[in-house]
Amino acid sequence: MARALIVGCGCRGRELGAELASRGWQVRGTSRRQEGLDAIAVAGLEAAEADPDRPGTVLELCGDVAVVVWLLGSATAEPEELAAIHRDRLERLLEKLVDSPVRGFAYEASGTVDSSRLREGAALVERAAEVWRIRVTLLTGDRDDPGWAGSGGEAVAALLAG
Repeated sequence: MARALIVGCGCRGRELGAELASRGWQVRGTSRRQEGLDAIAVAGLEAAEADPDRPGTVLELCGDVAVVVWLLGSATAEPEELAAIHRDRLERLLEKLVDSPVRGFAYEASGTVDSSRLREGAALVERAAEVWRIRVTLLTGDRDDPGWAGSGGEAVAALLAG
């Protein structure tokens, strides 16, 4: 059974997590706050505290994970912090994932974060695929599309397909 780690497991993360769980995946979702952790647990997912601004807290959760989902396209924070989690912190995490069991990475490349930040993050993810041969996918679906979780689940599952 595959395990996914959803970094930024808010409402959409819990929806995607439920979709993956319905496909037989084990899903661990992260939040920085206790209320977020409680909501993840209520959704039937494994809750874990991690901060995308501190990649080490994410890496600690990757020892038994096949796919990491960076679901931060609509994250809210100060502009400098958003820039870091879609650039510097993301790049550092991707570099470290090479030495982990993680075999795939999904990046949310759409959302309410400034589109230039999301394009920059998507370019880092695509470069990681070329350099380190990690399978990647960009999640670009419309956040208001009721079928988003289904298509996102398909894209994540495809990362492990032959």
